[in-house]
Amino acid sequence: MKVPEGEIFSIYLNCMEKKQEKQSSLAYIFDFYQTLRLYNITLVYEGEITDDLTRTFTSMAENNMLKEENSGLIQKRVFYVMVECLQNLTRHADKMNTHEGLSTRGVFIVTRDKDEYRIITGNYIENVKITALREKLEYVNSLSREQLRKLYLQQLNEGTLSEKGGAGLGFIDIARKTGRKIEYYFHPVDDKQSFFIMTSVVPRSRVS
Repeated sequence: MKVPEGEIFSIYLNCMEKKQEKQSSLAYIFDFYQTLRLYNITLVYEGEITDDLTRTFTSMAENNMLKEENSGLIQKRVFYVMVECLQNLTRHADKMNTHEGLSTRGVFIVTRDKDEYRIITGNYIENVKITALREKLEYVNSLSREQLRKLYLQQLNEGTLSEKGGAGLGFIDIARKTGRKIEYYFHPVDDKQSFFIMTSVVPRSRVS
């Protein structure tokens, strides 16, 4: 079952709020487990993203996929997209004073069903940055595979970098590797910030 984009933020906040309530019965753990099963979530993490955690995530995913995935090419694509998504998470996460007390923390989710893997990231972002980020994502989504390839090589050759070190290379390469449009959603939080959710879909069939 696909995780609805708008529901990710609600699930995230609900779990955080229940955790903060410190219910003596800890019933929220069962609720959270039921949510994981309902949406075929195989990996979920909330907190700071580090290189060590990235290696841990890919190792965990590899162990799971070796049991269920026959195609080594699909495995490589999933691992590559996972790393790119985690790097994008660190690039676009802003330091925020939120009601959860988060700074540059984010959420990372991997789901799997019979047709595809979905790698989902979420982080707080300043509202003033949304327009530029949306334009970049829409531009990448408008390009063909060949146009993405040429743009990627052009960006590498020119060596242009944004202030957070990316120039959209991560978005471009995610679109190239998956053969799918990047799904995204900005959930309004208040007049200063939103929660940026990005989903990359890796088909479980070969992509040319």
